[in-house]
Amino acid sequence: MRSVRARAALGATLVVAVALVAAGLAVLLVLRANLIDQADLQAEVVAREVAGELATGAPYGEVEPDDEEDHPVQVVDEEDRVVLVSKELRAVTGTGASGVTPVPAASPSPGDDDGDDGGEEARPGRGQVSDDDPDFSDGTATVDRTTADYRFAAVEATTPEGVTLTVYAGAPLAAEQEAVDTVRGAMLTGLPVLLVVVAGVTWLVTRRALRPVEGIRREMAAITASEDLARRVPEPGSRDEIAALARTTNETLRVLEASVERQRRFVADASHELRSPIASLRTQLEVAEAHPELLDLPGAVADTVRLQALAADLLLLARLDAGEKPGGGTVELGALVREEVSQRTGDRIAVAVEVPEGGAFEVNGSRGQLARVVGNLLDNAQRHAETGVAVSVAADGRGVRVEVRDDGAGVPEEERERIFERFVRLDDARSRDEGGAGLGLAIARDVAVRHGGTLTVHRAEGGGAAFRLRLPRAARRT
Repeated sequence: MRSVRARAALGATLVVAVALVAAGLAVLLVLRANLIDQADLQAEVVAREVAGELATGAPYGEVEPDDEEDHPVQVVDEEDRVVLVSKELRAVTGTGASGVTPVPAASPSPGDDDGDDGGEEARPGRGQVSDDDPDFSDGTATVDRTTADYRFAAVEATTPEGVTLTVYAGAPLAAEQEAVDTVRGAMLTGLPVLLVVVAGVTWLVTRRALRPVEGIRREMAAITASEDLARRVPEPGSRDEIAALARTTNETLRVLEASVERQRRFVADASHELRSPIASLRTQLEVAEAHPELLDLPGAVADTVRLQALAADLLLLARLDAGEKPGGGTVELGALVREEVSQRTGDRIAVAVEVPEGGAFEVNGSRGQLARVVGNLLDNAQRHAETGVAVSVAADGRGVRVEVRDDGAGVPEEERERIFERFVRLDDARSRDEGGAGLGLAIARDVAVRHGGTLTVHRAEGGGAAFRLRLPRAARRT
């Protein structure tokens, strides 16, 4: 019962069972009502036939209703005295009187020629039958020693002598009861069979529909066991939810494979980058231990500084990959750029600053991470520039744009996305000491994305490269 197939089959069976029971009850009620209406009509026809004969003045002894065995008749006067019954009627209930022995009818009172008693309910006129709808009642009758249920119709008639009589005629309900019982029996017999069929069909259809899910589950279990993220789950040819699930699962596997592969490359490249400064530093220390006079102290310090910077870059990338969110503070980019440039007064190439006075260039984020972005862009520009580097800050729609330009060789158009990958150096011939580890631009773009912005590279107007950092402007507080 824990499987989807079992729950679906059970749910469908319960729903169909409730629907069939409700429909069956409705059918039985409608059928019973129709059969009772037919019985009422039969009883009314017989009652009006007898009432018509009595209204024409036929003697009581000469009134013989048709089919007396199926339609027993009892006639009573205004005093509820029995004046006429069917020949085979032995007992009756549900009519105006329980007697079945006729007695002489009373003579009409003087002044009752029109059948109106002056204060009571109006009666039919002399020689007339009431046009009102008859009253119906349920009762029993014993006809020739057979007792059965009947539906009685009561019709009033007034004889030519002014005697008002009530004719009770019955119609048997045995046929109605038999029909209802037959339909009920058929429903009770067919309902279990139909429910079994519904449960079986639902089980088979659900099993067939969920077969691709089982294939996806098995393949995912195999991928987990083998740790081979290059495998994919089977995608059914249908265009239903299961096919969408398979496609989404494969897309997730592709992203996961790319992430794991990126992580592996990152670890491999980081190990490779760390090996060189560590090996160089170890060599210098071993030489200094054996020959103190040969110690290259500036070189050892340089290697240590480079190793420290590389470790800091790797730590920052690790935090970014882990989803570290920037702080919720506000940073004024114009002031940040001026501060970064002020620390480079002794660099090989001076940096020109273009920040409008009085401009408000506030963005939300981490001051330390944004300072790292500006610093990395300036380092990259100074490394490749020939004579000059410029940085500008300006409004850009609803955001702020920081642009760093140099007059170097620029970046080929086909390489403008690749340079933002980790450990990528376009100039393979230059040394690591000159070109760095290839992490500066990767860190800059990752930080920009984490702050809801973008970092792209273009060709500067005077030649060289122009790196454009766009960040959303901070919301003004009211």
